[in-house]
Amino acid sequence: MAKARALDKRRRSIRNIRKITRTMELIATARFKRAMDRAHAATAYTRRMTALVADLARSGLEVSHPLLAGRSETRSAILLVLTANRGLCGGYNGNVQRAAVARLAELQATVPQVALEVSGKRGLAFFRYRKQPVQESFTHFEDKPAFAEVELLANRYLDAYALGQLDRLDVAYTRFEGIGKQVATVETLLPLESLAGAEGGAAPGESQYEFLPSAESILEEVVPASFKIKLFKCFLDAAVSEQIARMVAMKSATENATKLIRQISMTYN
Repeated sequence: MAKARALDKRRRSIRNIRKITRTMELIATARFKRAMDRAHAATAYTRRMTALVADLARSGLEVSHPLLAGRSETRSAILLVLTANRGLCGGYNGNVQRAAVARLAELQATVPQVALEVSGKRGLAFFRYRKQPVQESFTHFEDKPAFAEVELLANRYLDAYALGQLDRLDVAYTRFEGIGKQVATVETLLPLESLAGAEGGAAPGESQYEFLPSAESILEEVVPASFKIKLFKCFLDAAVSEQIARMVAMKSATENATKLIRQISMTYN
């Protein structure tokens, strides 16, 4: 009789846990759909902005912009790591952290001054455990990052780059490629010299645009805007990837709980 009561108590406990995981799965699904819509919209905009800057840079005119030119020597760099504020999302945080640690070691071996900035409580706890100093931390970016908030961060990087205080900016995050594929990656966002080789642009010497008042003045506006939207896209990708990871993890937990309840019920009976 005591064993039967223990089995029944355990079954009730697992049923309660299943209710929680099922609820979390539904919440993650709803958040994922909203985040995915924002990520898809930003993807199209980012690609068009990148193509525009590439076309301007290769228009055959003598145009240039400091953000498009690499430094002759990299003396200072920042690694920005985007993680989640919460866990229960499978390997999402761990994958980003491993990619960040590898790039941090690479930067520290080649760049005299390297600063680490982390977004998300999980990433902060991880680097504090490793006793790795974090220069700046952010915990206000959730599943719906606002462009205005990311723009404040982008402007700080742009100002530091213009003043020569920053030579390189790397961002470690999870890139959203589709519902079935998210990849932990590290991208170099500053300088933006890679834009000059973007696909889909005009061939060198060709110009698809008429510039008014000038190509230089247009670049002065478009290039910083392109950097801001690329950084914003990183935050959006991280947000949607986190919700997908949590949705999958909670779905798996719910299914495992159902199987365990079935096994306990058979033993109880």
